[in-house]
Amino acid sequence: MFALSKEVFVLRAVTAACALALVAASHGDALARQKSQSAKPVDALVRIEPPSSAQPRFFTINQVLAQRDGTSPRPIRLASIDVGSLRGSFSELPRPVVAPAESSEPFGLSTFRAPNGLLWAKWRGVEAQIQRDIEVLRTCRSDRDQCPAEARRYLAVIESAQAHEGRRRLDEINRAINMSVRYTSDLAQHGLPDVWSSPLATFASGRGDCEDYAIAKYVALLETGVSGKDMRILLGNDTSVREAHAVLAVRQGGHWLVLDNRRSVILEDGESRHLVPLFAIDREGVKLFAAPYAERRKPAEPALVEVVPASQSDAIPAETGEF
Repeated sequence: MFALSKEVFVLRAVTAACALALVAASHGDALARQKSQSAKPVDALVRIEPPSSAQPRFFTINQVLAQRDGTSPRPIRLASIDVGSLRGSFSELPRPVVAPAESSEPFGLSTFRAPNGLLWAKWRGVEAQIQRDIEVLRTCRSDRDQCPAEARRYLAVIESAQAHEGRRRLDEINRAINMSVRYTSDLAQHGLPDVWSSPLATFASGRGDCEDYAIAKYVALLETGVSGKDMRILLGNDTSVREAHAVLAVRQGGHWLVLDNRRSVILEDGESRHLVPLFAIDREGVKLFAAPYAERRKPAEPALVEVVPASQSDAIPAETGEF
């Protein structure tokens, strides 16, 4: 199972922090003046007006979540994100863009490049394995006698799907790979919590978990001629079972279709309401989805936000990943 349950907080925090920073911009000058007056400490709570062009303030993850949820700050442990990549204020992170009415990404959301961390390392590692798998498949097509058994089985799935077009091809890939791989958790198979395998490694063992299915489908469709720009491996949560999950999204005819190892039927992203996407992985790398938190607050409604000096938001115990 993809180890992402704790990264839900990270995505919410990044997107919420960026949105709150924009809302808080109008008080940037006022706060700067308050800070310069040593006799007058900055109040703990500041009333925020509609945004202006002033420089924004930044907040710690705990404070953003506490403000949004109406609870007291709580520590957050990161699952697959490198803590070092998130040190300091969010001023160093790419700022997400609120999703437009017509987004080209799955679920109508916008994406931005994720900070370097464990997800990037995992994806780069499996990308190198995928390239080796593709070379093996190329050899198999010219010399079946030198083709490993797992490559022959995987190639049979690809060649069967190539006999069809459009959505039927996606159906063939989705169904065949779901039937060829027996779901097994990474702990049960590898003794580790989160291992990503290339397609031939998955077909060699006949076992895998959600991201292994998604990776195998991604490469199979690449081999049938589907463009990489029209595919995303999505990492997020399946709210129907309250677990982290990975699926493959494929764009066809202007619509995003979801290939899920838990379902033999392909659904459009709009029908997959049980999925909450957090990360998208494609040929450009790892990206975060930007949920439009800014649109959820009425423009005229003021907000109370706890403002903390940047020096305090830098204190992150590296050994625990707590904020």
